Amino acid sequence: MPSSGRQEIKKTPVGFKCFLKSPPEKGKANDELIRFLSEKLDVSRDSITITSGLAGRKKRVRIEKDWTIDEFMHKLGVQ
Repeated sequence: MPSSGRQEIKKTPVGFKCFLKSPPEKGKANDELIRFLSEKLDVSRDSITITSGLAGRKKRVRIEKDWTIDEFMHKLGVQ
């Protein structure tokens, strides 16, 4: 959710919900999402791609890294 005033990620029944500080204009929220995930997951920004939803609230993100689901969830800090 752009312009939320905080950076946070929460697990939902159908995926994840990210709260971002940047407004959804001129790609600022998309850039912040990639930066946030990069830092949270300790991967390079180049390994994260928004594959769909660039202009919408719902996005599909590809992260090129070999993890188990448990490793991924631990890196995100959600269970």
